[in-house]
Amino acid sequence: MKFGIAENVKSPVQVCTPELFNRYLDSPLVADVCTEIADALETCLSGGLRREEYETIKTAAKKRLPIATFHATFPSGHRKNDDAVPSGLAIYDLDHIPNPRAKWAEVERRKEELGILLAHITPSTEGLRLVFVVPAGASLPDAQAWMARQLGDEQYDACVKDYARCSFLVPREYVLWVDTDALFSPYSPQSIQSSTELLNNPADGKKEKDSVELRVLRGENQDYPQTYEDIPYSQIVQTLEEQMGGQPEHGSRNNFIFSMACHLRYICNDDADWISQVLPTYGEARDKWFKSIRSACSRSQTRRMPRIMRRTLNLCRQRQEELEIINQQVETDTPPAMPVRLPPLIKLLVSKTPKLYRPAVAHAVFPALATHLWKTTFRYIDNVEHEATLMNILMAGTGSGKNCITEPINHIMADIRARDRENLLRERDWKREIMSKGANKDKQKRPEGLVIQEVDPDMTNAAFVQRLADADERFLYAKMNELDQFDGLKTSNRCKAQFQIMCLSFDPGNVYGQTRVGTTSVSERVCIRFNWNACTTVSKGQSYFRHVLTDGPINRINFCTIPEQPIGTEMPVYGHYDESFDEELRPYIDRLNQARGSVECRAARTLARKLVEENADFARLSQSRVYENLSFRATVIAFLKACVLYVAHGCKWDKTLEEFVRWSLRYDLWCKMHFFGDAIEKADKSPEPSQHSNPQNLLAMLPTVFTREEAAQLRQRVGISQGNLAQMLANWKHRGYIDLHGEIRSRNEVMFQQYTKTDVYMQKYG
Repeated sequence: MKFGIAENVKSPVQVCTPELFNRYLDSPLVADVCTEIADALETCLSGGLRREEYETIKTAAKKRLPIATFHATFPSGHRKNDDAVPSGLAIYDLDHIPNPRAKWAEVERRKEELGILLAHITPSTEGLRLVFVVPAGASLPDAQAWMARQLGDEQYDACVKDYARCSFLVPREYVLWVDTDALFSPYSPQSIQSSTELLNNPADGKKEKDSVELRVLRGENQDYPQTYEDIPYSQIVQTLEEQMGGQPEHGSRNNFIFSMACHLRYICNDDADWISQVLPTYGEARDKWFKSIRSACSRSQTRRMPRIMRRTLNLCRQRQEELEIINQQVETDTPPAMPVRLPPLIKLLVSKTPKLYRPAVAHAVFPALATHLWKTTFRYIDNVEHEATLMNILMAGTGSGKNCITEPINHIMADIRARDRENLLRERDWKREIMSKGANKDKQKRPEGLVIQEVDPDMTNAAFVQRLADADERFLYAKMNELDQFDGLKTSNRCKAQFQIMCLSFDPGNVYGQTRVGTTSVSERVCIRFNWNACTTVSKGQSYFRHVLTDGPINRINFCTIPEQPIGTEMPVYGHYDESFDEELRPYIDRLNQARGSVECRAARTLARKLVEENADFARLSQSRVYENLSFRATVIAFLKACVLYVAHGCKWDKTLEEFVRWSLRYDLWCKMHFFGDAIEKADKSPEPSQHSNPQNLLAMLPTVFTREEAAQLRQRVGISQGNLAQMLANWKHRGYIDLHGEIRSRNEVMFQQYTKTDVYMQKYG
């Protein structure tokens, strides 16, 4: 039999020989990849990985495996059905079975009767693949249906009809049976009818496709509901894609479309036509795409909705609720309200704080908490390792109570300050000894272990570099009552040295230092690890950053505020920070001190992905480039806060952490947009500033039915110059927020287009 083989799914296909086939079965690479998949499955089954994470690992690993195209060869080398030369072989998969070897033991006695030439365990180790000879005169789908009947399998994978379908090869130990002589015996493909010929054969009663299929292939739509339980089908499809590992690669589209349709039939009344109007083609030919949908709808199903579909709907509902909250929060003149339920550590740290100041304290404590972490990293969703680099500025009016953050920070830093005092005494004694000796006397070297983490920004660049070198990769920390104390680090001719330090402090793997020739001078190259708190009035803070609005510092700093109170408001009263407070705080600090290495917090990574998508969705509606740009690093900051809390709570996660971190991100973005939004837009050279410092939902500002020109005028009125009108409207239409309402024509010329807000949008935002 002539079938194809290739190094991987993207490599050109060549005719397989026994030598090539055996070489790949014995390949160390194949063995290593399949071991990697098996290990990931074992971790998943033991609870160490979620099923979705395992599927992602498996999909990525399989791309490194060689493939066989048992159904056909391809003279051009490209796996295209139009170029396929049938091999006379067919694939039959038995998926998701607990013991493939036991299943083969049942089938093995009939292998000659069934024409099975190869049987092997699939790379996932959860399936059995059979390669068999197509019965005389049968098409590929007929052959697979025949095998299903022979095995009594009512739920067989009908998607393997595709001649271009590839089969991932496995190590020899996964092979349960192979008849090499028969597998490579000569075969004449003329006796095989193509699938297309058989389906169009008059004897089968299929001279013409039915009207439904013709309409689907022409792309004509019927009127079906746009939502399921108030959730847009477009959102359901996107979320289901995410649950299934993302959109398919070329070569695996049929199987993906079939699986998607199998799930969607539960919310589309088993209607292939309905599914076809919500499910993308993913680049597949429409006839093959629709056949996969119909195959999915024709297979038997259980009455109970699959778990993955239930989880998809729950995620969609949750995201809708979250987006409603974002929409309400970002467009108001007051920062988002703090959650009622708080993580235990945050609840403790604000317990002595008047309610008015609690949001500010809840943000300001993180630089001090993170300073206790040493040689501890967290992997963000872009696969970059971050340390907990956190910087906070409290911007509020004069006399507003900015000192509220002092006592919580004092108690968090108590253990570090105690060690610093001892090392400051050691350093002072050493300096006295050095000064007491003459120039020619032997002088004692600088003592080792002089870790002094809390520093005063009013120091020379050499002192700053020396402190970083002494810290042995620990964080330095500073608390500044006024932001302009940071100017003490302006220790060179570079007028923006302090802003460079702010940026470098946040960036992983940064390098900073100085080189001097003097024997007593400091010559060190270090990584800046510098967490800090600062306070300032709103006007001073805005002035301080006015020349570096788009240079990076604002993106990397976490901001908080204290709302202005009415004149004559009663003075807030603090609680007492006693020994019991310190005793309750100590376990959290101890856990932070003890952490080491790369800490994996899957819940924080999952939350970060959701937050990124929520930010992107709001940016699409508001068309605010400033909001989008600020949101990128703001989400990293929120992720790092989540990781600090996760470690402090003994590597445990609960709903209070998620609620707090989401609120923290919204609050931070509100502050940045409120204090700097207009100024950043001006610095970005917009023709005129936005009328609103915080971004607004532009679609909400348009009538239910609006014209393209009205949308353009609105963009101009609010000062949006980035992007373009067509892109905005296309984005809204893609998200299911608007539909084309009609076109006003003069003779055959389109005068202007009209759009209408969809029910989907009105239910979410109307």
